[in-house]
Amino acid sequence: MLSWALGFFILAIIAGVLGFGGIAGAAAGIAKILFYVFLVLLIVSAVAGALRGRPPV
Repeated sequence: MLSWALGFFILAIIAGVLGFGGIAGAAAGIAKILFYVFLVLLIVSAVAGALRGRPPV
């Protein structure tokens, strides 16, 4: 999922350089949403792993 956020971020940068403001804004918004979803899932999986007692890999 982080790769999708990075992909939309790169799309937003390219669209911003080429002058497509609406597309750049939408891609940046999607990248932000995916990044925060990824961050929440990372924290949830870290907490679940800690509660199981397994050491992180």
